[in-house]
Amino acid sequence: MSKRILLCDDEIHIIKAAEIKFRRAGFDVRCASDGQMAWETMQEWLPDILVTDCQMPRLNGIELCQRCRECVTTNSLPIVMLTAKGYELPREELCREYGLTAILPKPFSPRELVHTVERILEQSCAATCSTGVLPTLGECDTNGMPLASCTT
Repeated sequence: MSKRILLCDDEIHIIKAAEIKFRRAGFDVRCASDGQMAWETMQEWLPDILVTDCQMPRLNGIELCQRCRECVTTNSLPIVMLTAKGYELPREELCREYGLTAILPKPFSPRELVHTVERILEQSCAATCSTGVLPTLGECDTNGMPLASCTT
């Protein structure tokens, strides 16, 4: 069964490039052009991971993450946040506060994004399978990448 990914960004060229790479990697992909559309999609189709931009109209990426963490069906969903290079965010604080699994700066390589998502899903699956416990959300290193740790 293929992994389900929801891509959310208001820049269509970013969504299309990432969508092509993820489909080629065997993912079942859905796309949204803003956070509100992503939230509505998740009410009917729950992804295994969410990749979202930070700055978007209607519902931004941080507000989308807040909603995900407040909802029982999405509170443990791995989330990768994309950020514009000029829009510096306090990575460790964001990871902790909003339960982000990773943060990637724009511009990024779609290949790098696929690799990051695959690694997160593998770590999540391995941690859950070996311990029976979901990995702790929001534990990132200084580069915004997830730390391999689990709750007990």
